[in-house]
Amino acid sequence: MMNEEKADIHSQEDLAVAYIGLGSNLGDREQYLKEALRMLEEHPEIRILGLSSFYETDPVGYVDQDPFLNMVAAVGTTLSPEDLFAQMLGAEQHLGRKREVRWGPRTIDLDLLLYGSRTQEDPRLILPHPRMMERAFVLIPLIEVMKAQNPQQAGALEDHLRRLSGKEGVTLWKRMQ
Repeated sequence: MMNEEKADIHSQEDLAVAYIGLGSNLGDREQYLKEALRMLEEHPEIRILGLSSFYETDPVGYVDQDPFLNMVAAVGTTLSPEDLFAQMLGAEQHLGRKREVRWGPRTIDLDLLLYGSRTQEDPRLILPHPRMMERAFVLIPLIEVMKAQNPQQAGALEDHLRRLSGKEGVTLWKRMQ
């Protein structure tokens, strides 16, 4: 899955490191997550740098639905945040994402959590993701994958996670091979 050398991508110094949250609770959840990652990695300006384990999580908000599988991917990219987000939306659309119920069931959900140290308040794309600090199902896999890229930031997130209530709905489902 993690293509170490992409001929079309710029040098390591040109890469912005972004973190993408992935979730699915319909159909073959694991396959949807893997397929979304494959689609992102096919782009010549996106390289997967690291992947968390899979976590099974209780639904939040609209709770009358099946549990989710969640994970986080660290990616290196030369795309702007908006262009990366557009690729993510394209993958969701290709994989049959329907936006019928807020926080409802979905084949795939991709959230741009962080893009380097960038902050922005554009209504189409807010960075960092506006609710990630409230959600253990985001923070647990984010911390796991972030430790390799940015251990200091991962440590700060771990401190925040310790103070967060509602962590009981997140269970390690499967380690990424």
